[in-house]
Amino acid sequence: GLSLWVGCISVLLSLLPALGIGWLLARRDFAGKSILSTLCLSPLVLPPVVTGWLLLQGLTTLGLPLAFPRWAAVIAASVVGFPLLLILTRQAIESVDIRYPKLAETLGLTPTKAFVRVTLPMALPGITAGCVLAFARALGEFGATAMLAGDQPGETRTLALAVYALAEQPGGTEPAAILVGISVAITLCALALYERLVWNKKASKGGSW
Repeated sequence: GLSLWVGCISVLLSLLPALGIGWLLARRDFAGKSILSTLCLSPLVLPPVVTGWLLLQGLTTLGLPLAFPRWAAVIAASVVGFPLLLILTRQAIESVDIRYPKLAETLGLTPTKAFVRVTLPMALPGITAGCVLAFARALGEFGATAMLAGDQPGETRTLALAVYALAEQPGGTEPAAILVGISVAITLCALALYERLVWNKKASKGGSW
């Protein structure tokens, strides 16, 4: 239950920044664009423990105490899952012909309203697929969560941390196997949903996405 909560909240927190940055990268050319993209995607390739350490040092430097460990786990999951959501959000926005929102603007819509009423609905399947992948990644997060939030039973012990803790205990193989089965089942369901969304998107655009 805690893992599902962390995964869902982390996706919700990541969605608005992913939409804003995804649109910026998809529709605008500006100085430092490659730097912004690199920074946003770096958690995808950095070791999760390194990401967690950087987050911990950053929050400490800013003087922000981690008074609520569960939210620390959410922050770690959000940062690690964000690149997947951003990549698919950017691709989904890029797949929408720029002529559609431009036409809406000539009919009186502001750029923001054109995005909300034209671009966003057309890009929604791809964005939803990104949310599914980000959720699956957050569900399996281990290193950054352990570094930033610690392993506190009932507070921050997600599925991945629980499996590790049980594997270290005598007689923990059976309960660990049960948790592994639950994790695999949820992850496969999420990936199946992602594949379905991608297939629907391709079918709706004649296989060009």
